[in-house]
Amino acid sequence: MTKIGLEIHSQLTKLESKLFCSCKANYREFEPNTNICPICMGLPGSLPRLNQKAVEKATMIAMALNCSTPEKIAFFRKNYFYPDLPKNFQITQLNIYGDTSVGGTGTIMVGEKKIRITRIQLEEDPGRLIYEGSSEKNLVTLVDYNRAGTPLVEIVTEPDFENPREVREFLNILSDLLENLGVSDPSLEGAMRADANVSIEGGNKVEIKNIGSFHDLEKAVHFEITRQQSLHSRDIPIIQETRHWDDKRKITVSSRSKEEDLDYRYFLEGDIPWIKIGNEIKEKLKSEMPESISSKKQRYISKYNIPVQVADVLSSDKFYSDLFEDAHTKENAKEVANIITTDLMGLVDTREKRAFSKLKSSHLKEIADSIQSGRITRTSAKNALYEIVKSGKTLSEIVSELDLGNVSDESELLKIIELVILEEPQAVEQAKSNPPAINYLVGKVMQKTKGKADPKLTLDLLKKKI
Repeated sequence: MTKIGLEIHSQLTKLESKLFCSCKANYREFEPNTNICPICMGLPGSLPRLNQKAVEKATMIAMALNCSTPEKIAFFRKNYFYPDLPKNFQITQLNIYGDTSVGGTGTIMVGEKKIRITRIQLEEDPGRLIYEGSSEKNLVTLVDYNRAGTPLVEIVTEPDFENPREVREFLNILSDLLENLGVSDPSLEGAMRADANVSIEGGNKVEIKNIGSFHDLEKAVHFEITRQQSLHSRDIPIIQETRHWDDKRKITVSSRSKEEDLDYRYFLEGDIPWIKIGNEIKEKLKSEMPESISSKKQRYISKYNIPVQVADVLSSDKFYSDLFEDAHTKENAKEVANIITTDLMGLVDTREKRAFSKLKSSHLKEIADSIQSGRITRTSAKNALYEIVKSGKTLSEIVSELDLGNVSDESELLKIIELVILEEPQAVEQAKSNPPAINYLVGKVMQKTKGKADPKLTLDLLKKKI
């Protein structure tokens, strides 16, 4: 039997400042080692000051994951030496004196399976190591401390996963949940990272670190399971250790023996007092939490009769759900949902494309309303959407420039229909004996009008002529 547990590290990217100082939390916009101060560099005499907003956002995450939230939380020093840790210790949390981390036990569903959360802790991110050089012989390691002190939430799960697919599904669900809460942007480089603890029956637990993406994590877990099974089949002991994922060779590589909590010499952080989080604060945070993804999905289905699969896709991505919320009315909701999931997702499927998109919710509303009123066809709407995403022009401007207006003049349509009937005598005979076959002729009319023919009027006129 395979057991897999995760340690997910998610930066609170929506905060303005670091966890214990006023340096910017968004370190990505700075040149190396310019977003630093005596506090995040751990210089003698500097004292940390806890970011209240970070505690609130971390508590929100705990609530969203159905975790218990203690009345008092504490911080500890985790002592170890590593080049990216300027103080030689990390300020983090640990449940030594009972449940004193920001979140206790909780659960999250992956399909029909319940995944248990062990704890959620708030801590500071270390700096970032940068490796330069073309080979092992001339490899140079550089350190950028801009990230040091960035607010980080660590979510630790029980070993409830049995295969890499469940791991990937869980991380996708968690990523959507954090983005929906408005506490993190998981799409930013390094904003959401995960380590895995893998063991098979009869073997010790092995931790896999240094994994750059969810896709790589899935591959790393799959490799590690295969490696351990191979060792077990040859009666070779599986030692407890930490292994790194080698992205070039697509294998895990032994790094060091796995440390226990005692090795880190934890002790209470004397410069930060215990923090009390009363029921009044928790109720306030609960009231500020946005609607959950599952609640959105059910609302879209029950209120607007949107298909389950469409509602699932629409509700899980904050970018699309925000567009939908701003663009829809009760009358056009299904049409807006259809445009987003059928056409828009293919146009803005990356972070970069979304950033450069000129589309606004008002554009979506106008397109949906125009389709429903018969002003443009769905084909024309798709062409217009493509141009709007690029230019940000109004639908009226695009329709005028590209001549996308609906062909609904009967006399004009009749000429085209008569031409199609002459060109497709066999299809006409089939339509007389088999009514659904008339759709082929409708398609031919659409081709000749470049998708601009009013489909309902076209069908009515064809039936009369045939």
